[in-house]
Amino acid sequence: MVEKKATVAKKTATKKAAPKKTAVKKTVLALNAENAGFKAGDVYQALAAAEQALSVAEIAKAANISEEETLLGIGWLFKEGKIKDVDNKVVLA
Repeated sequence: MVEKKATVAKKTATKKAAPKKTAVKKTVLALNAENAGFKAGDVYQALAAAEQALSVAEIAKAANISEEETLLGIGWLFKEGKIKDVDNKVVLA
């Protein structure tokens, strides 16, 4: 007599990929005249390209810089009289 072994289908556990944890990078904003001048240039270029009033968040996105860096550049440009505010947005003067 030949006995047949019943093969049991093994269930494979499906693993869901766990979301990757990314380290939050903290950037330190250099508060010096050179960096402020560069950020002012970035802000100015973003405003010139847009040709309209932009909010801080819109400028940051257009210039590809952080909002803190945007504020640094805006401060420089306000001091020089290059920009003005219109309805809580910034536009070239």
